[in-house]
Amino acid sequence: MSNQRALISVSDKTGLTSFARKLSDAGVELVASGGTAAQLADAGMPVMPTEDLTGFPELLDGRVKTLHPAIHGGILARRTHEHLAELEQQGIHPIDLVIVNLYPFQRTVADDGVTLAEAVEQIDIGGVALLRAAAKNFESVTVVCDPSDYERVALAIADGGLDAETRQALALKAFRHTADYDTAISRFLAQQPLQDRAHSDDLEEMPAQIRLNLERVQVMRYGENPHQQGAFYRHSDASPAFEQLHGQEMSYNNWLDLDGSWQAAQDFDAPTVAIIKHSNPCGLASADSLASAYDEALASDPVSAFGSIISVNRTLDRETAERMAKLFVEIVAAPAFDEDALALLQRKKNLRILCACGAAPHSLNIRTVYGGALVQEADSSRQDLEPANWRIVTQNSPDASQLADLAFAWRVCRHVKSNAIVYVKDRATVGVGAGQMSRVDSVMLAGHKAGERARGAVMASDAFFPFADGIEAAAAHGVAAVVQPGGSIRDEEVIASCDRLGLVMAFTGTRHFRH
Repeated sequence: MSNQRALISVSDKTGLTSFARKLSDAGVELVASGGTAAQLADAGMPVMPTEDLTGFPELLDGRVKTLHPAIHGGILARRTHEHLAELEQQGIHPIDLVIVNLYPFQRTVADDGVTLAEAVEQIDIGGVALLRAAAKNFESVTVVCDPSDYERVALAIADGGLDAETRQALALKAFRHTADYDTAISRFLAQQPLQDRAHSDDLEEMPAQIRLNLERVQVMRYGENPHQQGAFYRHSDASPAFEQLHGQEMSYNNWLDLDGSWQAAQDFDAPTVAIIKHSNPCGLASADSLASAYDEALASDPVSAFGSIISVNRTLDRETAERMAKLFVEIVAAPAFDEDALALLQRKKNLRILCACGAAPHSLNIRTVYGGALVQEADSSRQDLEPANWRIVTQNSPDASQLADLAFAWRVCRHVKSNAIVYVKDRATVGVGAGQMSRVDSVMLAGHKAGERARGAVMASDAFFPFADGIEAAAAHGVAAVVQPGGSIRDEEVIASCDRLGLVMAFTGTRHFRH
């Protein structure tokens, strides 16, 4: 072991001193760069700075430290007579261990205020090259990129060295580490505005390639159905979106419903409660308090709310928690919980309680289909949510109360599966028709759910009415005002029907299909 040499260059210095001391005690010669060398020297260990090995100082403010034949030749040489003779001829010593971790690019770009220049400076070049070189030559070189591996590597070296299987496993880990790193960089740069976009005619709006780098977080008992396997994965460079505070493990369907519930609740500024069942809102309301919003959301469809997923957009208080505790609910999710509210909900043994961690949503939606995947931008339009941008197309105009409810209904509608119809009164859903094959069926379903509460309510439709029959069905239930995108070849027929029935109708100009 006395002839072994280790090259160490780490950004994360967790456990470094102890590990390096064990290597040194085992007779391994230490070579280190920059701050790593300084830390080891301060700890009293013999260490050769990389500039002494290469004969060159660090260049370009530290951008060039280890990119040199004396280092990469020592790493990449096979332990054959020919390669070793060539190293000897050039005065290069083999390097047997490479201990490297990279600049904290992912942590840097997680800061909302990071600039492009700041992010670029955290793109590691030399470290990635060292890891890839050592991993490529794993037959002869041990590569370590994770401080959690320090102890087992040190023990193995003290016991005579690492076996080939372990070296290969460490090499695989290093290649995955650099792959994750490159994916994080490419994803970040793809989100930055291109300075020459205005001068280029051949830039595509959607990326030509998408590299998904997912790490498994949870293996589930089953997927959507008991005969299907299932697991939850997270983007490897992303922080967790939620912390589970209580209850059973999340299921596949739990995660699906939580996604719809959480995004719906967070889309509103006022205190809002979204009650979701099978990915659709069965009740959604805004009010002056969460407790009032919960009461209104539950009243929308109390039967469907049994076994639902509930999300709120405020710290959950005890008053609201007391109301929720009376209903069987699968999940309650909130940005935060008052201590007494959390204690109350935790009395329900099986209730899953999730607290949001503030992870940013991804800007692209990806869905697998037979033979590939469909990718689109997230539906994050904002202009059409403002009534000032709408066009009133009927003889009657909405009053202030109707206009507020129409705006609320239109915002809810984009969280409902198409064909989507939403009845609203006083900033609360009173009936929802979702996922029907014809729009008039959705109108009838929402009216059935609303019952007498449909009288004087407003209605939102995620897409235009192809015929006047949907308007006539809504009027029969008592709807007084309608908001929809417009754009049908029969718009004039639909408008005439509204005028004949005394309804108000607004066109937004934007469709919100959600399949």
